[in-house]
Formats: sequence, structure tokens, C-alpha cells
Amino acid sequence: MIPGAKRWLVVAIVLIAIVSAFSKQFNSYYLGIAIDVGINIILAVSLNLIMGHTGQFSLGHAGFMAVGSYTAASFTIACTKHVPESAAPFLLVGGLILGGLLAALCGLAVGVPTLRLRGDYLAIVTLGFGEIIRVVFQNMEAVGAASGLSGIPNYTNFFWSWTTAAIAAYAVAALVNSTYGRGFIAVHDDEIAASAMGINPTRYKVTAFVVGAFFAGVAGALYAHHKQTINPTGFDFMKSFEIVVMVILGGMGRTVGVIIAAILLTILPEMLRPVAEYRMIIYSLLIIVIMMARPQGLFTLRSSKGANT
Repeated sequence: MIPGAKRWLVVAIVLIAIVSAFSKQFNSYYLGIAIDVGINIILAVSLNLIMGHTGQFSLGHAGFMAVGSYTAASFTIACTKHVPESAAPFLLVGGLILGGLLAALCGLAVGVPTLRLRGDYLAIVTLGFGEIIRVVFQNMEAVGAASGLSGIPNYTNFFWSWTTAAIAAYAVAALVNSTYGRGFIAVHDDEIAASAMGINPTRYKVTAFVVGAFFAGVAGALYAHHKQTINPTGFDFMKSFEIVVMVILGGMGRTVGVIIAAILLTILPEMLRPVAEYRMIIYSLLIIVIMMARPQGLFTLRSSKGANT
């Protein structure tokens, strides 16, 4: 584990709590963007565990996000009618855990039969999974079908978004830098050599997939309780692609770089709103130029010991 990481996690949570205490004085538009940034950090860090540290190309992360989002939203909507308003934090935490666990279960169901595949084949399978999840929710009347699910309590605030992001970043860094986590790096570098050393590549890939899916589900739960209305189109292939871009732009396997990229790619589209008609064109061109100029990612920093950070 990175020295002093627990101390920094505590410091980060304290600072987040202080900022959150004054958040009601902030402009609601900018506060909403800040909450989105925290959610995207969770998504990017969790996918980085799968892609950057284990070397598996996944295009179905939005599917896990959707599972967590719909599960948590359904849970809190059902419970809100029967508990006092003061119980909101407990409902949110319960929703986050429930959404994350169900997403992790889906990750396990997908990972066990498919993670023996590699490269393009795995990407196609995960893409298919994401689309299956979207279509299932699109045709499920219990959660609003194509019109989506509305009336979700507004439980997500700056504190919950950023605290969860800090915990996700810490958990992934702790896992990767642990003795067990070195297996991820070994599998990423050379599966055949890892197998020769007695490491089971499938076991480590499934573990990374399940942990990544769990945090994607947690991010989806926060997203649902921030937007208050969700529909299947918000979890399509383009959402998965956005998360992939964050990981690649930040430098695969670089937790700090991925966090910075998640912040930039959440804020950049909002900065381009004055030129709304050209916003996506400019945004796409910037990404193309960056990837051509620096394909290894913008933020490829290493710690003094050479470990991924």
C-alpha cells in the first residue's frame, strides 16, 4: 500500500466535509457539475482497474452503472414512503451498497464465462452485455421502461459524491499496491508468463472485473439520486465510450492521471456551451489531437518506487 494513503484519505474526507458544509451557498449549476465530476471519477477509477491494471478492454461499464442506478433508485423509492426524512443518509448508503453488490454480481456473471477471451473479442462481449442491460431496462415496465424512472429522492450531494470518489480511489490503489494486487500487473504484462509462475490469470481478471463493476454500480446509484430521473438512453454505448476515453486520456494504469482526465472531460463540455452548436465537434477534435500527439495519455506519472499511482 502507498505510504500514508490512509492519512491522506482521512484528510480528503475532512476537506470534502468542510466544503460540503458551505455548498448551499454555491451556484447550483456549478455545484451540479462538481457532483458529476465526483461520479465520473468513480467510473474512471473503477474502469482503470479493469483496463489499466489488468489489461482487459471493456466497453460495457455503462451496463454496470445502469444496474446500480436502477437498483438503488428502486430501493430508495420503495423505502422513502415508510421512513422519516431523517433516515435519508441511511437509505442512500443502503442503496449504494445494494446497487454496487448487484452490479458486482452481474460483473461476476459476465466475467466468469468471458474473461478467458482477450482483446477485441472481450471488447465485443462486454459491449453486447452493456446493450443487453440497456434493452432489458428499456422493456421493463416495473422501472418505467423506455420513459425511464422518475421521482427518485435527491440524496446525492457534494459530500457523498466526492467522499465516495475518494474511497473508490483509495480502495483501487490499495488493492493494486497490495501483494495480491501485483497479480493484476503480472496478468497485464504477460498472461503466459504469469501462468508459468503459478498465477491464475482468469481469477485475477474476474476479481478486477467484479471490483470495477461494484464501483460502477455505486457511481450509478449516486447518479440516479443526483439526476432524480433516469432512462435507458443515459447508459448506452456512448456513456461507456466516454469512460474509456477518460482512462485512455489519463494514462492507463495511472490512478492520478485518470482522476485528472475525469475532471477535465467533465468540465470541458460545459466550458464549450457558449458555442453549443459546435461543442461536440470541438470536443471530439480536441480528443483526436490529444490522442495523436500523446497516445500514452497526458498524465503518465510514476511514483518514486515505480509503482502505478
